[in-house]
Amino acid sequence: MAEKLQRLEVITPERKVYSEDIRYVIVPGTEGEMGFLPDHAPLVSTLNIGIVRVFKEGEKPLKIAVAGGFVEVRNSRVAILSRAAEREDEIDRTRAAAARDRAQARLAARTPDVDVARAEAALKRALNRLKVLEGA
Repeated sequence: MAEKLQRLEVITPERKVYSEDIRYVIVPGTEGEMGFLPDHAPLVSTLNIGIVRVFKEGEKPLKIAVAGGFVEVRNSRVAILSRAAEREDEIDRTRAAAARDRAQARLAARTPDVDVARAEAALKRALNRLKVLEGA
């Protein structure tokens, strides 16, 4: 008997980052990680900056860095809407490290013109992208 699958779509304002049938997915919810199997009860929830882990039969998990957003689960379909998302094979380590360094420098300077909340968010996004590459 074939294993039941569900459709996962990860969408940003610019593009569809991922759209395939999968076994299950784990997402970084604001109240903790959540996992979804096919036929999960309908749900809408917010997401933190974090890593979406995608599991397909016989393959190593795919990691996608997301910059927060929302997840909707309905009728064996999981839709993730995020301001920004990158698959692990799309992340440029040099660019992510440079973004981390810029954010850390802005936070260290703490001049009146620095938007601290924005710099902290940029740092979290950069660290998340690097974490995806480090195999977290």
